[in-house]
Amino acid sequence: MSSNKNLLINRDISWLLFNDRVLQEAEDPRVPLLERLRFLGIFSNNRDEFYRVRVATIRRMEKFGKKGKEIIGANPTKLLEEIQEIVVNQQKKFDSLYAKISREMKKENIFIVDENNLDAIQQKFVQEYFNRHVSTFLIPIMIETAPQFPYLKDRMIYLAVKITRTGLENKTKYSLIEVPTDFLPRFLVLPSANEKKCIILLEDIIRFCLKDVYSIFKYDSIDAYAIKITRDAELDIDTDVSKSLMEKISKSVKQRKKGLPVRLVYDEKIPMDLLDFITRKIKFKVNEYLIPGGRYHNFKDFIQFPRVGRKEVWYRPIRPVEHPLLKGEKSLLSIIRKKDVLLSFPYHSFNHIIDLLREAAIDPKVTSIKITMYRAAKNSSIVNALVNAVRNGKQVTAVVELQARFDEETNIFYAGKLQEEGVNVIFGVPGLKVHSKLFLITRKEEGKSVNYAFIGTGNFNENTAKIYTDHALITGKKNITSEVDKLFGFYQNNYQTGSYHHLIVSPFNSRKHFLDLINHEIKRAKDGKEAWIVLKMNSVSDVEMINKLYEASQSGVKIKLIIRGICSLIQGLTNKSENIEVISIVDKFLEHSRIFVFCNSGKNKYFISSGDWLQRNLDYRSEVTVPILDPEIQNELKRYLIMQLQDNLKARFLNQPGKANAYVVKRNLPQISAQNEIYRLISLNQLGVNKPRESFFDK
Repeated sequence: MSSNKNLLINRDISWLLFNDRVLQEAEDPRVPLLERLRFLGIFSNNRDEFYRVRVATIRRMEKFGKKGKEIIGANPTKLLEEIQEIVVNQQKKFDSLYAKISREMKKENIFIVDENNLDAIQQKFVQEYFNRHVSTFLIPIMIETAPQFPYLKDRMIYLAVKITRTGLENKTKYSLIEVPTDFLPRFLVLPSANEKKCIILLEDIIRFCLKDVYSIFKYDSIDAYAIKITRDAELDIDTDVSKSLMEKISKSVKQRKKGLPVRLVYDEKIPMDLLDFITRKIKFKVNEYLIPGGRYHNFKDFIQFPRVGRKEVWYRPIRPVEHPLLKGEKSLLSIIRKKDVLLSFPYHSFNHIIDLLREAAIDPKVTSIKITMYRAAKNSSIVNALVNAVRNGKQVTAVVELQARFDEETNIFYAGKLQEEGVNVIFGVPGLKVHSKLFLITRKEEGKSVNYAFIGTGNFNENTAKIYTDHALITGKKNITSEVDKLFGFYQNNYQTGSYHHLIVSPFNSRKHFLDLINHEIKRAKDGKEAWIVLKMNSVSDVEMINKLYEASQSGVKIKLIIRGICSLIQGLTNKSENIEVISIVDKFLEHSRIFVFCNSGKNKYFISSGDWLQRNLDYRSEVTVPILDPEIQNELKRYLIMQLQDNLKARFLNQPGKANAYVVKRNLPQISAQNEIYRLISLNQLGVNKPRESFFDK
């Protein structure tokens, strides 16, 4: 385990430990069978992104010598070696789990079949499907005679084909086929008898029909092995001042697709002569960047595995609950005018947000809508509501972040669409990513302009809102809405930074404000008074913030952290972090919300935030943390966190010396899944019910 003087875990190693928790879900027999298969897909997708971003960055740092080591806080070469070792071991575990899940699927009469075990009816079906749908998309390239080796696209599956015939010169031929997953589904459900469900993958359909693809050759054997290349996904932004930001990002996204390779994954059964030929042609050094794997790559597609089998092999889908204050109301603004509302996704319906924007779009008293957009859904209802608002004569401003990684093309598309409709589109802030989750509705009431603000922890994306846990405050309180308005003024005129007394805004005052809050707890603890902190985030790796938490622990402040992903802090270190407990929850929903609670001399302070405690979020992004002032909503957040801290099914202790991702065990207590319990309480409208003397620190 990489560490900095044994006090900090390297962020990249910590991320790999997070992905290992995802593998634990695939291993957990309590998880429905086909959901375990989906977790293998999630693990694979996560690892792809890790290589495209983090490993690519570390490889870049190798070229900078000592400077590179300073930037990432570790020796790049040694770190890459450690990453390689962990990834190879995880891949072995992955392959073993896939084999085990496949065996259990057979007991459920669900079979992933390949080209070698099709019955006569299935063979005919596959052949006809290939002829009708697949063959026209295939472009086989004979790579040993091609003028140049074909360019391998990032994250596409290729079949490396070896054709042999004995007794002839040039008896071996090599070929390459791109598997057309951009155009065709990865899975095909086959006709089968006796209630069996048989599924074949697209590459196995191609394998079955290789004789048709290479019919002009005489051969004794023809075999195909999957390979996949991963490329550097970092954008190199053009510095040409004559080009617009949209032009620069568009050009960079195209260049990303031709980024330098950082990994080649291959079927470990591939013949060495074929693998050597390919690696020489793409100029990979021996064993460098090479990851042996199983028969199938791009396992991320298994996230969309066909929904077959008994209902017990899947999680029971939840039906989002309507918020009791908003349920059945004709005007949502009239409710928010009276009382703050906290929405908790995916437990609450995301439709409330869409309905609120639709109401604002047609309300004759609404004059303007301002919104930040980081990641939007395809066919976004949010975008449609904004377009509708413009058509109804409202002034609409959208701050569109073009540098939202992997969503650049989507955001460029929506920016163009919004501009065409007359929306005032602002392309972020030079030098900052706008990661805040805000919108502001301005309405004329009794001759005055009145603002209503939305401040959230997650994106305006109705798709991810079904699987990400997030919170959103909707408020009409002037002290909050006026500062949201001020922040939009900064987005429009970057020199107008303003000052903020209620909102905590990166990069202006977040670091100082959080340090001040921790220092207050330190002082209280030193005075022998009650002092504690509870923090829920995706990631924490900022060295200054971690050192301050260590100082707080040494001073006697009790600290509980709920961290889903990266955590560089180590709990339980003697004379350092004995008062810190860190857990991570990985379950059916992705924990994404950020909640901060400070004892504050008994007058507890509650916040929700768009940003984690990473240096980028504190210093190089526009993030917003909002105080929760309503006592009832504070109770909701308190109960929410207590449920998470009581989880003894899906919670793991993080970074305990000598233990990696050990499950939280609480003997003689009923088993609790926080996500299930939170949904139950929200469904019964009991999340905010305050239990007497209930504490974050109850055992």
